[in-house]
This record gives sequence, structure tokens and C-alpha cells, in this order.
Amino acid sequence: MSDGEGRVFLRGITSEHYSLSEFRRRQHEADRVRRAGTVTDDASVAHSGDSAESRSWWILGPGDEPFLTQSLQVHFVELFPGGSNHGHGHQNEACFYILAGKGYEIHDGKRYDWEKDDFVVVHTDSVHRHFNASKSERALAIVIKAKAAWMYLGLIQQGRSGPLEHPERYEPARDWSVLWTPGATDKKKVVRRAETRWEDTRDGRVRIVSSPARADLRTNSIDLYEQEVAPGARSAKHWHMSDEVVYVLSGRGSSLHWDVTAEIGERYQARVAKEPTRWTFGPGDLLYVPQNTVHQHFADGTEPLRFIVGQNRLFKLLGYDSVVYLEDAAEPARVATARATAPSR
Repeated sequence: MSDGEGRVFLRGITSEHYSLSEFRRRQHEADRVRRAGTVTDDASVAHSGDSAESRSWWILGPGDEPFLTQSLQVHFVELFPGGSNHGHGHQNEACFYILAGKGYEIHDGKRYDWEKDDFVVVHTDSVHRHFNASKSERALAIVIKAKAAWMYLGLIQQGRSGPLEHPERYEPARDWSVLWTPGATDKKKVVRRAETRWEDTRDGRVRIVSSPARADLRTNSIDLYEQEVAPGARSAKHWHMSDEVVYVLSGRGSSLHWDVTAEIGERYQARVAKEPTRWTFGPGDLLYVPQNTVHQHFADGTEPLRFIVGQNRLFKLLGYDSVVYLEDAAEPARVATARATAPSR
């Protein structure tokens, strides 16, 4: 939890030698599962969005010890029955996956309705506020964002503004949106569950929510999909450069991670560990998969394992767009037969 000394928005990386191997070693030795209920930051340090009718808490971020990532930050927003948080704004995007409840947003004066299993984008430079439409049930969302990328680029204007200091020094207000990419305001801000579909892929059964292929969706930073792994089945054993977070919606499972190191000689080559580490998880847990890690997920219980996966799209824009499949997903024969004969959903 916060120690009252401030909040870490972006962590510096320093070394006494021209090497970061020790830094990387410490990251890889850290626990990769944050258990349900973990609070790494209780938002007591100047979080401008919370009100008496809402609360926020972080489960993953750059201020954590042990430190895992600043590529992705993950927190929860809870809205009490009939409640809302304060309106506030920031330059970074924020992507909400609705875990419970029904409500709506006000973004720059426009309303966007949502309900459980919807995906909601708070766009760049948005003044926004979240509302719970139910008078009897709470609303809960998990928020995945790449905020540190904006901070690194110096895009740090955020919060709730008071009166402008020395207004006489400034011209009349202009529309901030003139700086956005043309066509940005025409894109979707909410993806309904019914607008997506389940697909059988090399990685198994997935429902893609946000990806570069969805050019109609107003996010530039977060890719997200839901995956379902049948009891006794496994996902693909695959490898990509981006790190990712895996939030467990239901079921129990485990994940094998084969760390990858670089061999820098005449060429830049990858060396994959022969033996993996194993990480177990259950409902409400958050699994972290480090950058450049071969990984594979298993459903260990008697019910299907369901989880959402979030990645920072920046890796793809930097040229790491490939996924290498070392082994395709697999299901027990009885499960595969039942799936093949079941109606699509």
C-alpha cells in the first residue's frame, strides 16, 4: 500500500555498469501471481477520481516492490450502488473491462452505456466520470492501461483542475481535439460482448475484443482477448516479445514459463530455458507473464478456465508483431468431440 510519500508514475532504470542483467534477474525472480484481494496501492495518494461513492485500488504498477513492469498497469474501480466517482482527466488512455454491474460513462459531455463483460475505452485527453446505474448492486471494472508510456513521453497533464493560474497570460480556450489523429472521434468507445465472437485458433478458444485489426475501436495502446480452456486442456505453447497480464475470471489453472535469454555474439540469438517455472492461480488472481517469455496455460480444475489477457500494443508498433507457436493448443478427445457437436455461441 502507499507509504504516504508519493506515487511512482514511471520508474527509472539505472546501473553502475553497462549491463542490466542484475536488474532483469531480480524481476524474473519475483512472484508472478498477484492473489485476489492484493492491494499494492490503496489510492490514498492523490487519486483525483475517487469519491465517497467509489473506490480504486491497484494490483500491478511501476511503484510495486518487487517491481515487475511499467509496460502495463492494472487497477480496479468499484462504484457503490447508485454512485459515481469524480470527473477527472488525463492524457493517457484507460481500458475498462466490466466485471460486474451496469452503468454508464460521461466522456467530454457524451454518454456511453455499459454492462458486465463490455469493454470500455477512456480515450486520450478525456474528461470522464463513471456512474453505477443500479440502486442495489455494485459495479466493478478492471482497468488495464499503458500509462507509463505517456509519462515517459512527457504527457503528464492530468487530474482535476482548479481555477487557471494567471488566466490573463493565456488566449481563450481552444479545442484540444485538433491535435488528435483525423477520424479519432468517429471510432467506437464500447465493445459489447454480443459484438464479438468465439474463435478456435492455434492458441485455443478465444474471443478477441481489442486488436490492431479492429480499426474501428478507439484505443491505440491495449490489446485484449478472453480465452476459455476446457478442463484437462491447455493453450498453445507460444512466445512473443510483449509482456502481458492474465486476469482469471473463473476456474483454476497453472502456467508454465520458459524464460528466454539473449546470446549476443556474431548474431543476436535467443536461448530458451530447458526447464519452466510453474505458477498456479484461481478466480480473481492476476498472472504476470514477463517480456520475451515462452508460456503455456493449463486448466487444472473440473470447470473451464476463463481469463482475459491484456497486452501493450506498443510492442507491435516497435516491430515485435510475431507470435511463435512451439506447440498448438490441445484438448482431451471427449472435450473436442463435444465442442464440435455443440451449437456455436
